[in-house]
Amino acid sequence: MTGTPQQEEMSREWNYHPDLPLHNPSIFRWPLDPDFLARWLVKNWLTLSERVLMLALAVALWAFFYPSLETARTFAFGWVFKVWLVNFAMIFAVSGGLHWYFYMRKAQGKKLRFERRAMGTKNKLWDFNDQVHDNMFWSLGSGVLQLTGFQVVTMWMMANGYAPVITFAEHPIWFVLWLILLPIWSAFHFYWVHRLLHQPFLYARVHSLHHRNVNIGPWSGFSMHPIEHLLYLTTLCIHWIVPSHPIHLYFHIVFQGPGAAMTHTGYEDLLIRDKRRLALGTFYHQLHHRYYECNYGNQEMPWDRWFGTFHNGSPEATAETRARKKRMFG
Repeated sequence: MTGTPQQEEMSREWNYHPDLPLHNPSIFRWPLDPDFLARWLVKNWLTLSERVLMLALAVALWAFFYPSLETARTFAFGWVFKVWLVNFAMIFAVSGGLHWYFYMRKAQGKKLRFERRAMGTKNKLWDFNDQVHDNMFWSLGSGVLQLTGFQVVTMWMMANGYAPVITFAEHPIWFVLWLILLPIWSAFHFYWVHRLLHQPFLYARVHSLHHRNVNIGPWSGFSMHPIEHLLYLTTLCIHWIVPSHPIHLYFHIVFQGPGAAMTHTGYEDLLIRDKRRLALGTFYHQLHHRYYECNYGNQEMPWDRWFGTFHNGSPEATAETRARKKRMFG
């Protein structure tokens, strides 16, 4: 990749990066651009995208795998264990499948992979001296357990009338609109929880476990300290107060769990016959894992730009981020 001297400098730092500096893809740009919003809607909801695949999985989980709300009216080991088992299998299949495809089979080689380095092994930084095994332990242990806990409580609340439930037949417009808004809500929640986790006290004791993954892979997305899982998954509490269908809850579950694996693949896109078929990771978040004190949110929400924590991929932004980190941690 060639370009300006600044781009060439960044190209030496990475195996691959998109055109720099990063542009602003936020739907909250002002003045509003109807054409941009229409393209965003088509890209995310009317083509094969991460969100469409997650929604399809959520519908399948609702129809065939998760217990009905009628079953969830009373806590019982059987249906609670079934939810945990389905979630365990789902996280294992998505994270493990992506890891197998990109890092074991190496089906895409290094095309569109951000980092040059392999996953960490034989290093005491990791539990079990292995990055992937470390990430699997935290994702399938604390991650699946707490994801299931939030889901079980919410299903019980829905089943007993403590959380408002809707049907598509009665509220078709809100049903569709809430699906579109849920990832935006998740991005809003994630930014502020993430900023909290980067405060020195919590970072050192909690969030640093996730940030051992400077070189990220699918298993690292949901690999967190139990306290971080707890804070991260409070996003699901929105269903306690906002009218939702179980499909909304399950879509949110998929977005927070398997979705984290998809966004942490370490690759920008899935290539099929050398054509980009599915967007996966973003360089925006890859920069956060490399430089820490920047890009706390995602590209859809403007918070990093508004609050001065945006890294656009330039050497100047790297210098600013390192200075911010020095001020925070001394």
